[in-house]
Amino acid sequence: MRISVVDVGSNTVRLVVADADGGVPLPVHTAKWRLRLSEQVTPGEPIPEQAVEQLVHAVADASRTAARWGAAVPLAFATAVVRGASNRLEVLHAVRTRTGVDLCTLPGEVEAELTFLGARRWMGWRSGPLALLDIGGGSLEVAFGRGRLPDFVASLPLGAGRLTHEFFEDEDPPSPERVRALRRKVRHQLRDVAARIRWEGPRTAVATSRTFQQLGRLCGTAPGRHGPFVDRRLHRAELREAIPRLAALPAAERAQLPGISAPRAAQSLAGAVVAHTAMKLTGLRTVTVCPWAIREGVLLRHIEDGPAWWAEVTRRTEEAAPPDPVPLRIATAST
Repeated sequence: MRISVVDVGSNTVRLVVADADGGVPLPVHTAKWRLRLSEQVTPGEPIPEQAVEQLVHAVADASRTAARWGAAVPLAFATAVVRGASNRLEVLHAVRTRTGVDLCTLPGEVEAELTFLGARRWMGWRSGPLALLDIGGGSLEVAFGRGRLPDFVASLPLGAGRLTHEFFEDEDPPSPERVRALRRKVRHQLRDVAARIRWEGPRTAVATSRTFQQLGRLCGTAPGRHGPFVDRRLHRAELREAIPRLAALPAAERAQLPGISAPRAAQSLAGAVVAHTAMKLTGLRTVTVCPWAIREGVLLRHIEDGPAWWAEVTRRTEEAAPPDPVPLRIATAST
């Protein structure tokens, strides 16, 4: 069986086509379309018509690509940049009617649960009680669990793109006062969630997302060409030393640093501040940068539970209000 997933994020639309035989999603083809939606959208405001057109074309291309690789219509979801838009339902309707792909938005808590599932499967049971950090463009997801799915999840409006827009929009590089103001906000919003993670006392901590991958590379982890099975660990002390380097440079010059891509250079500083502050408040000295995240979580759920679960997710997006979290718990007997 060959299945595919499309992830509409703040910067790119990503397609993964995978073989699902044996219950494990093994990728056979990946592709991406760089839209940079976060640069065109103010949080809470509507997505402009031109950006909607770009999104429709990207999803249509992704669907055709999946079909060429022998997969059915992709499981397609959008994260915070679409979820928080005032014209969210109109955007989803435009994609559905013009591409045949049922694009949906996932609540932040559901993103956290699915990402945790992907990370848990990658890390395995030997990792024990597991904490997860995931920095997206619009939100930060935090999770903790002892089993396959998390016992605790939280989604906070601390995405790297969102905070860059809020704090660094008109200063490049930003002043030390702006950086301190950003750190204060992150500390304030993370305080209660971090206390829960400290109380749980995880044995292992993982970090997912392109933000963490690039920060890990900046701090000396192996480049992506070495493959997914290389152990990549990001140390809090090294990240602390990297923040002044990022803060001293304009975005164009940050893109010359190891691991920092030009499209993400502007938001790399905010991402580093969020990552370091989250690790410090939760008491995590080291995190393992995990290659599996939300896309793999979606594929795993589809493999295990079939189309009924995804049909419920897409149905929830038809509601006028932001969709409630879809229950993700699975009975023990099915594990």
